[in-house]
Amino acid sequence: MSDETPRPWYRRIGPGLITACVVIGPGSILTSSKVGAANGYSLVWIIVVAVVFMMAFMTMGARLGLVASESPGTLVAKRAGRWLAILIGCSVFFISAAFQFGNNLGVHAAFNVYAEWKYFIVFFNAVSLAFLFGFRNLYRALERLMAVFVGLMLFSFAVNLAFAGPNVGELLLGLIPGTRSGTLDWSVLGLVGTTFVLTAAYYQAYLVRQKGWGPGELRNGLVDARVSGILMALITLMIMATAGTVLRDQELKDVKDVALQLQPVFGTAGQALFCVGLFSAAYSSFLVNSMIGGFILSDGLGLGSKPTDLFPKLFTAAVLLIGMGVALVVIELEWKTLPLIIAAQAVTVLATPLVAGVLWWLTNREDVMGERRNGPVLNIIGGIGFLLLLAMACYTAMVKLPAGLEKLSGS
Repeated sequence: MSDETPRPWYRRIGPGLITACVVIGPGSILTSSKVGAANGYSLVWIIVVAVVFMMAFMTMGARLGLVASESPGTLVAKRAGRWLAILIGCSVFFISAAFQFGNNLGVHAAFNVYAEWKYFIVFFNAVSLAFLFGFRNLYRALERLMAVFVGLMLFSFAVNLAFAGPNVGELLLGLIPGTRSGTLDWSVLGLVGTTFVLTAAYYQAYLVRQKGWGPGELRNGLVDARVSGILMALITLMIMATAGTVLRDQELKDVKDVALQLQPVFGTAGQALFCVGLFSAAYSSFLVNSMIGGFILSDGLGLGSKPTDLFPKLFTAAVLLIGMGVALVVIELEWKTLPLIIAAQAVTVLATPLVAGVLWWLTNREDVMGERRNGPVLNIIGGIGFLLLLAMACYTAMVKLPAGLEKLSGS
């Protein structure tokens, strides 16, 4: 269907909802809760800035998938060499696998508030594998499931925020940088990092192709990216504002801490609603994060990038199983997650700026995009976003990794 037939905005979204689900995961919930608890509403403007950058790169990903006649991996292989496509695929695969255990622990935490049973995650991984291989039209089933999860997150976190009763005036002032006191240091970049997820923006190119959109659906793709970006911002802001209202100055070590600290304020029902939102965020991110790693690696290796191809599903299953296995070991042996976090950060230093640069480069090539190359505004925002990712990578390489290795060697 072309853009000549008008449709309401809610009929013009889909791929972006899936991307939003991978962005709003346990890490995003914990980070936004910690920043809200430490700073109140003063740093909510950071969410807006991070979402603007995310929307810019989601727009690039959508435009690339809609306009280009080939998959991103094929485009990179033909114009820069198969080695670069493989490097991108392997890097994204290892990032997805390294952080997949966090999604497993998020699902575990959502249920562990009420029942101590570590094999919840085995059940949900089995369900995910059945979902992956059981649907003939995998994309359509995934889109519908993610729409349900987004709805659950919006409802759960909105009700929590209503229970909290935030100061609306103070919250609005927090959207303006510098109007409220807050600690703006390098640690707050974690909030940007869990919102500005470059691999998910890159995967947008695959999702619009899986939906069946082409150049005639360019306007729909742009509406989809923008609406989904707004939903990401809204959910994250609700979580941060709730923490800034009722968890002020409390120490939150993990998402289970957030759920437990909410019970004295909201009661059992309010805590249960938060856990519904947490589970929706964890399990939706759980599925899509695995597909990002599996599909981009398969495409980089030249083994296919469509949901009907075998290798993208096999590599996705590998991410699921690696994440589940690591999470079970951590839970069973009560291992510290620091070595895994260090490994994930090391890969991220290389992969995130690389993927951003390649996406930016492809969407500016005339032989790929024709007349639909990036415009000046998109290039300016993309350039600033790329520099931000480089700064975050440098900080991780020079500060976080050495500190983590020193802590690891000391323990």
